[in-house]
Amino acid sequence: MKTAICYYSCHHGNTLKVLKAMAEEGDVDLIDVTARQAVRLEGYDCIGFASGIYGFEFHKAVAEFARQYLPHGKPVFFVYTYGKAKGTGAKALSALAAERGCPVLGEFSCKGYNTFGPFKLIGGSAKGRPNEDDLENARTFYRELKSSLD
Repeated sequence: MKTAICYYSCHHGNTLKVLKAMAEEGDVDLIDVTARQAVRLEGYDCIGFASGIYGFEFHKAVAEFARQYLPHGKPVFFVYTYGKAKGTGAKALSALAAERGCPVLGEFSCKGYNTFGPFKLIGGSAKGRPNEDDLENARTFYRELKSSLD
């Protein structure tokens, strides 16, 4: 299964750590949505979107990228990391997927080290995350996702 995962990972690289673990499990292309490149996602069997949670939602760059490049009818999944609370997670991206007739295969999320805003004053939250257990759970999620499409 050829998979593209379109992501935004900044600050501590939490989301990218999770995605690299998933990429160990198969034919996965990681696409940084800030790279300013034209992308063709039609050739992929499955498309993932990934980000940390910012203001209780995916980073706006990922949502804009999805609006621009998500082809109709492609299976999608969502991956996100969060410091304190999941927020609404992939709610907005799920709505876009529905508009485009894209089945949502699932979501993976885990805590990630967070020093945004007031958390910086206390040394951050979710220190040491994602940890090896989180990364193994991410690998398992992707393996199960692949087997559901085979």
